[in-house]
Amino acid sequence: MNELPGFSHPAEALILARVTPGVRERARTVRMMVFDVDGVLTDGSLWYAENGEAVKPFNALDGHGLRLLREQGVRVAWISGRKSAITARRAAELGISPALQGIHDKIGALEDLAREAGLGLQDLGYMGDDIIDLPALQRVGFAASVPNAPLYVSQAAHWVSTLHGGSGAVRECCDLILAAQGRLGACFTMSLSTLGGAIQ
Repeated sequence: MNELPGFSHPAEALILARVTPGVRERARTVRMMVFDVDGVLTDGSLWYAENGEAVKPFNALDGHGLRLLREQGVRVAWISGRKSAITARRAAELGISPALQGIHDKIGALEDLAREAGLGLQDLGYMGDDIIDLPALQRVGFAASVPNAPLYVSQAAHWVSTLHGGSGAVRECCDLILAAQGRLGACFTMSLSTLGGAIQ
């Protein structure tokens, strides 16, 4: 396998060979990655039980990718337009903080996150899939979306995953960022005891 210059692990070259240099550079500069929840971390389905409580399917590969990002020094946050106890529980399991819910002004929330972290919006990435996400996608340094998003939303992104929301799209995004920053190779040497199943 031919490796791209400057990337020491074959997995990094494999991932980066599939994106443009412009996308690679944008992903390289991400210091905080923020994700929408419904339609990105999930497939957008809301299952209701008889008591009215919604159930959402989350993907274990996505959870591991988020943990890898954090382990490699990239901050992670969630911003959801909906409020859900299930989302709060999943965020707590993964150690994601902040995990903001019931937020309709997502660009305002991003500006607050950036200011609190001493960053500019150009240092942030955002992954979203609907109209409410457009202002954020249009302002951050790295905008990502999913193929199940409406076309007018995905067209606003610098990069669109090949996998659908809730089916590994977030893991694909995490791997891209880590590869662009030359940090994915280090993840292969981490012990299983550090990255075991309970954290996914």
